[in-house]
Amino acid sequence: MTSVSLTKTSKFLSLVLRHSPESIGLRLDPNGWADIEELIDRANAEGKPVTRALIDEVVRDNDKQRFAISADGLRIRANQGHSVDVDLALVPLPPPATLYHGTATRFAKSIRKLGLLKQNRQHVHLSADEGTAVKVGIRHGKPLLLRIRAGDMHAAGIVFFRSENGVWLTDAVAAEFIDWPERD
Repeated sequence: MTSVSLTKTSKFLSLVLRHSPESIGLRLDPNGWADIEELIDRANAEGKPVTRALIDEVVRDNDKQRFAISADGLRIRANQGHSVDVDLALVPLPPPATLYHGTATRFAKSIRKLGLLKQNRQHVHLSADEGTAVKVGIRHGKPLLLRIRAGDMHAAGIVFFRSENGVWLTDAVAAEFIDWPERD
């Protein structure tokens, strides 16, 4: 496959598995899983050329490991980032002392005031390393790297989860737990 078709398919899968399954008449189960054959049939009926081989390649080769295929090979879901209500059945875990959040500098004023909010998603997404967080921030504009005192949050009773692809998730990050770079 070409990288263009892989990227288009990945974006399409993100749309239907994270945000808008109804856009192609797809149903997700309560844990976010969709039947792969149904997904293929409905995508093709909507003019989106999707095959099992293409899905397998996107899942296998996606650098962010956004998707997972069930152990029986019959279902697919997004690992995190949902705006639709699903229960990923994640188990609370103590986070590392520091996590990172990449965003754009244009959001700094709001974050200083309100902290990090999940907006239309189920969780705030945090990275275990600076490099990944910077890549996330670049997608939104001039990047801003924030250090999150996750260990202090956890000690204060705030719950964390880690998705299958290693993204740390929590409901919100209060401004008091955010360390800012010298210049933002």
